[in-house]
Amino acid sequence: MAKNILENTGHGSLGNKIFNVLRDKILNEEYVKGQKLNEVALAKQLNISRTPIREALKQLELEGLVKSIPNKGVYVLGFSHRDIDDMLEIRYALEGLAIQLAIERINDEQLEKIKEVYDLMEFYAGKNDQEKFNELNIAFHEAIYCCTQSKYFEQLLSDINYYIHVTSRHSIKQPDRLISAAQEHREIYEAIVARDKELAKEKIQKHIRKTQMLVRTYYENKAKEENASEE
Repeated sequence: MAKNILENTGHGSLGNKIFNVLRDKILNEEYVKGQKLNEVALAKQLNISRTPIREALKQLELEGLVKSIPNKGVYVLGFSHRDIDDMLEIRYALEGLAIQLAIERINDEQLEKIKEVYDLMEFYAGKNDQEKFNELNIAFHEAIYCCTQSKYFEQLLSDINYYIHVTSRHSIKQPDRLISAAQEHREIYEAIVARDKELAKEKIQKHIRKTQMLVRTYYENKAKEENASEE
């Protein structure tokens, strides 16, 4: 099982692969805030030495996802709803700029790639496959970043996009959200095809704002449930 987990984490060093696994578990709340991450237990679980585990934990600390406390260990900090909301605000501004730049520089091959991803999104929305839709959602936005032909936009937005889509996966669990999200992406695609920069900016920012509202609602409801359980 450990081998399969690491095989599905892409390229890079063993430490980087473990970083990806642990990061996903933190963002998916499998590891919760305040939980201790034990090097020995993780090494045993993944059937590897402690050295790459230690490397991954240091990388997680640089990302602000864990905190190392001397003589105590490494503890999960996680992502707060405010962190996610801040990232959505940043994404709102940057994607509005990115899509306009993409329209100026996009070629026919790249446009066809966006269409292929959108067609798959529509297909899986119809099947209510949330996991596959979320993967394609990431691919759709990253295809737009690629069209900017700017390594700065691509790197910055890809990092933000990854965190947002993993942590805001709850938004697509709302009734009929997959269908409405697919429609929003169709409108974005059609604006790109029309080479209408202002309309494209409007559509992509509207989509991001909708996601932000749904994520806020999720965390507000979660907080109410937690408070009620403590009473």
